Amino acid sequence: MHDAGPLVLAFVAGAALGAVYFGGLWWTIRRGLTSARPALWFLGSLVLRTGIVVGGLIVVAGGRADRLLGGLLGVVLVRTVMTRLARKPLPREARRAP
Repeated sequence: MHDAGPLVLAFVAGAALGAVYFGGLWWTIRRGLTSARPALWFLGSLVLRTGIVVGGLIVVAGGRADRLLGGLLGVVLVRTVMTRLARKPLPREARRAP
């Protein structure tokens, strides 16, 4: 019988990586919209967040496709939750006129 323990751990690790990625995106948007150099914020954040998640998923997977899938499912679940939570409007100071 297949042991579900490593898959559950991969899912939890993927959820943690997703929280880092999408939490970092949320933070970047808040900071980048009020920054004098928003492109630097967005590009730097993208590179850092992507590197953390890809590197983390490689470690979590350990060369196993089932663990990679479990980690990716964790990331997708957090994306769904964060998308629903982030539907609140931005504060007035973060809004810019086009």
